[in-house]
Amino acid sequence: MNELQNKIGYHFNNFDLLKEALTHSSYANEHKSKHIKYNERLEFLGDAVLSIVVSDYIFKHCPELPEGELTKLRASLVCEKSLYAFAKSINLGKYIILSKGERNNGGSDRPSILSDAFEALIAAIYIDGGIEPVSKHILNFIIPAIKNSKKKRINDYKTTLQEIIQKNPGEQIEYVLVGESGPDHNKHFVVEVHLNSNVIGKGGGKSKKEAEQQAAREALELMGY
Repeated sequence: MNELQNKIGYHFNNFDLLKEALTHSSYANEHKSKHIKYNERLEFLGDAVLSIVVSDYIFKHCPELPEGELTKLRASLVCEKSLYAFAKSINLGKYIILSKGERNNGGSDRPSILSDAFEALIAAIYIDGGIEPVSKHILNFIIPAIKNSKKKRINDYKTTLQEIIQKNPGEQIEYVLVGESGPDHNKHFVVEVHLNSNVIGKGGGKSKKEAEQQAAREALELMGY
C-alpha cells in the first residue's frame, strides 16, 4: 500500500479509504462478510469526479475544439480502454484485493476490474483530500494522453487527404509555401494545398509541417469530411 501511495504521489489520511478502493467484490463474497467494504460505490463517485476534472481541463486548454469534438475527446479519455492503460502504467493490478479464484483467473489484469479500481481510487483521494489533490492525480494521466491524442489528430489530416485523392486516378495534390514571417525563434508559415493546381485548403503554423497539416485539415472540411 505504501508502495502504491509513493507511485501516485498521494498519502492517505484515512488508510481505510485506500483499502476499500482496492477491494474487489469477489473478495467480500469469498469471505461472506457484510463488514468488508468493496469498491463499487467508490467507483460510482470516481466516475463523476473523473468526468468533471477532465471536462474542466479540456474546456480550458483546448479552446480550438467545438462542443462535439470536446465530447469525443472526453469520451476517449474516460473510456475503459484508457483507464485500463492508466491503471497498467502504475501496475494497479498488483495491489487489488481479489478472491483467490478471481486472481487465479487473471482478474488482476482484467480491463473491467482495473478500470473500476482506477475510478475507485480517484473517489478515495477525493474524499480523503478534496478536489485539488485528486485533480493533480487525474491530470498526471490525462495531460500526456491529450498530447498523444493531438499528435494523432494532426498526423491524420495529410494521410486522410492523400487516401481520398488516391481514389481518383490522375489527380495530384501539392503543398505550396506561400508565406513566411516572424523572427527565427518564432516563425509563422502559411501553406496552400493544391489539387491539380487549384487551391483546396490553406493553413498556418509554427513549422512547415504544421502549416501543411492545417491546410489539409481545411481541405478535408471543405470536402465535407
